[in-house]
Amino acid sequence: MRKLICFATIFLMLLSCNTDQNKTSDTKLPIQGTWKLLTGTLIEKGDTTVTDYTKATSFIKIINDTHFAFLSHDLNKGKDSAASFVAGGGKYSLKDSSYTEHLEYCSDRQWEGNDFDFTITINNDTLTQKGLEKIDSISVNRLNIEKYVRLKD
Repeated sequence: MRKLICFATIFLMLLSCNTDQNKTSDTKLPIQGTWKLLTGTLIEKGDTTVTDYTKATSFIKIINDTHFAFLSHDLNKGKDSAASFVAGGGKYSLKDSSYTEHLEYCSDRQWEGNDFDFTITINNDTLTQKGLEKIDSISVNRLNIEKYVRLKD
């Protein structure tokens, strides 16, 4: 009987151990969610361009636990010279405030396959992302600063 109680105790202890290394946590990272771009600032060759994404264009970024995606389009339903649609996405990594996007898909195919390193800050419902976008093959070398607001569920 004593051996049976000892065996049952050991068996129950083993069952209580979490051996699933691939089990995901229910804890969301603060960066996860849907973000609406408010402003984008590009600084290239000494010139600064600020775009207000609340007027003629809408841009959102969706971030889950492993991937990001972005979608942008004009607000005039493509019916004038400002017609646009841009989409892209891929995997990302995040360590502290260092956020790296690996762009696997993009409507502008020349951007695919590149990594972009950013520093992020999250303050309440505002995400700011700042980093260098550099692609030698298409002569892109600019500082990109984007300010987002979290969309409510």
